[in-house]
Amino acid sequence: MQKVANRTITVDAVRSAPLRQARWWQPELVIDRREDGTIYVRQKGELGEVPRRISDQLLHWAGKTPDALYLADRNTESGWRELTYAGAVESCRHLGQALIDLKLSPEHPLLILSRNDLEHARLALASIYAGIPYAAVSEAYSLVSTDYAKLKDIVELLQPGLVFAADGAKFAEAIKSAVPADVPVAVARNPRRPGTLLFEELAATQPTAAIDAAREAVTPDTISKFLFTSGSTGSPKAVINTNGMICANQMMVRDCYAFMEEEPPIVLDWAPWNHTAGGNKVFFMVLFNGGTLYIDDGNPTPDGMKRTVRNLKEIAPSWYFNVPRGYEELARVFDEDTALRDNFFSRVKMLMYAGAGMAQHTWDDLQRQAVESTGERVLIASGLGATETAPFALMCTIEAERAGNIGVPSKGLELKLAPLDDKLEARLRGPNITPGYWKHSELTTAAFDEEGFYNLGDALKFADPDNPSKGFYFDGRTAENFKLRTGTWVSVGRLRAQLVDHFGGLARDAAITGLDRDYIGALVFPDLAACRKIAAITSDDDSTLCLNPLIRRAFLEKLKSFARQSTGSSTLVRRIILLDTPPDIDKGEVTDKGSINQRAVLSNRYDLVESLYKGGNGVIDVKEA
Repeated sequence: MQKVANRTITVDAVRSAPLRQARWWQPELVIDRREDGTIYVRQKGELGEVPRRISDQLLHWAGKTPDALYLADRNTESGWRELTYAGAVESCRHLGQALIDLKLSPEHPLLILSRNDLEHARLALASIYAGIPYAAVSEAYSLVSTDYAKLKDIVELLQPGLVFAADGAKFAEAIKSAVPADVPVAVARNPRRPGTLLFEELAATQPTAAIDAAREAVTPDTISKFLFTSGSTGSPKAVINTNGMICANQMMVRDCYAFMEEEPPIVLDWAPWNHTAGGNKVFFMVLFNGGTLYIDDGNPTPDGMKRTVRNLKEIAPSWYFNVPRGYEELARVFDEDTALRDNFFSRVKMLMYAGAGMAQHTWDDLQRQAVESTGERVLIASGLGATETAPFALMCTIEAERAGNIGVPSKGLELKLAPLDDKLEARLRGPNITPGYWKHSELTTAAFDEEGFYNLGDALKFADPDNPSKGFYFDGRTAENFKLRTGTWVSVGRLRAQLVDHFGGLARDAAITGLDRDYIGALVFPDLAACRKIAAITSDDDSTLCLNPLIRRAFLEKLKSFARQSTGSSTLVRRIILLDTPPDIDKGEVTDKGSINQRAVLSNRYDLVESLYKGGNGVIDVKEA
C-alpha cells in the first residue's frame, strides 16, 4: 500500500487516487413501470437461505471460532472487558434460564434502560436465545427527561416482567417514577430499590433443560425485540422485530458487504442499541459474520468524541459507522493528529453515515485524509432504512463524488415508487419488514398499502433517470412537505439539509417554515461552540449569543449566498431566527438520537414563527443591507 507524506494534496490528486478494493454486491435491477406512474424496482435473483433463528448464528460461530473475541466494552481506563463467542453462549444459557424462572414472555418482556455495555448485550442475547422479547429504550427517557412521560408510556404499553439498568443509583428516580413496585428490577451495581436483583445473581443461575427447550421452540415468527420509533413524525411506537425479519435482513447485509464473508468485521461503534441502526444493523452484522464489536463509550459530542478518539487510537476498524456530526469532528481531529488518522484508515473498507445528510466539506475532507494517509480513496456511502425494515433496505456501494446517494434496494426486497403530487413516495415489501406495531392494530393497518407494501413516508428520486442502477436520492419526508400560499411545493427534508450544510458548521439544525405563507423561513439552532469562536467569546453564558452582531452578520452572509443559488420560491429561504434555547426532548422537539421533530418545533415555538413573518425582533432577513 502506498504511503503518502503527511501533507495536504490537491483535489485532482484525490480524485485520481485509486479506490480501496473490497468485494461488494453487483446488483442487476428489474424495473416495472405501470401506466399510472407507479414504478417497481427489485434486484434479479433470490436472497438465498435464511437462518431460522438468530441464536443459530451465535452457536455457529461458537462452534467454529469459540475463542474469538465477540464483544468488548471499556467502562474504565484500565482496558477492555472481553467476551468470546463460546462465553456468549454460556452466558445466554445462564441468563436465559434466569429470565425463564422470572416468567418473562411477550406479554411481560425484558426492558433495558441503560446504554450499550456487556451486561446490556448479554441480557439482550439471552432474551433472544430463550425466545423472550426485550426492549432497549433511550437513556434520555430516564436521564434527560424531567417528567419521564415517554418512559411511563413504554412501561404501560409493554408491561415488563423485568427492568434492567446498569447503575441503580443513576436510574433511581426514573425507576421510582415509572416502574410499578411489583415489577422486578435488576442492576449491575448500586442497588437502591428494596428487593433489587443483581446482574451477577442472574448470571449465576444454573441452566436446566428448560433453556434448551426454549431455544428450540423459537421460530422465524418468534418476537426477538421491540424497538421504539424515534417519533420524528409522531408518537413513538413499539415496532415488532421477529427472528425471521432480522435473519433475512442480515442476509441482505452479507450479500451487500460481500467482503465480510472473507474477513470478519472489526467494528468500533457507539450507536445506541435502542435504535435500529446500532441495535440491529451493527449489532447483528457483527454476530452474523463472526466479527468483533468494540463498544465505543463515546458519542458525537465534544466530550464524547474525546473518548471515541482514545478508542480509535487502539482499534483500527474494518467497517465504520457514524452520523455526519461525528464524521465532521473526526475530520477536524485527523488534521491535528496524523497518527490517529493513519491508524483509522489502515484497514477500513467503508465509511457509512446515516441519520442526516453529510456536508460536502466533510465528505471532501475525509477523502483527502484517506489519500494523504494511504494513497487510496475509501468508499463513503449511505443507504435508506427504517425501524420497520430492520433496518437495511437500500444501500449505495458505487463511488460518488458527492454525498447523498442512498443506492438501490437489497436483494429480496421490492421497492415501490408511488406517484404523490410531483414526488415518488417510497414503499417496501419483503421478508425484513415488520409484521406491525405491538398492541396497535390500527397503526399497523395504516402503515401498509393495499399491496402489502410498508410506506416509508419518504420521497425518492432517481440519481440518473436514464440509468436506475445509479441509485436514488432522498427527496424529502412526504409527511413534512408543504405548499406555499402560491401552491408551490416545498421539499422540507432536502431543503433543511441543504440549508444546514450551506451554513458550514454554524448551524446544528433547522425547522423550515412556510405552510400557507408567501415565502420560506427557518428557525435555526446555531452551533454554540462555532458561534463563540466567531464572537471571540470564552464565557459559557449563551443567553445573548444569538444577538451578537458578529454572529448575526455571519449568518446573514451565509443566508444571502444561499439565496443566490436558489432556483425559485421552493428553495429560497427569506428569513431566519436564531434560537437561543436547544430543542426540548420532553416537548418532543428532538428525538433521543438528536434529530429534529419539525412539527413539534414549529408548534411549540409558534410565537417565533409568527414573529418571523411579521419582522419581529431577532429576524435576519436576506434583504438586509
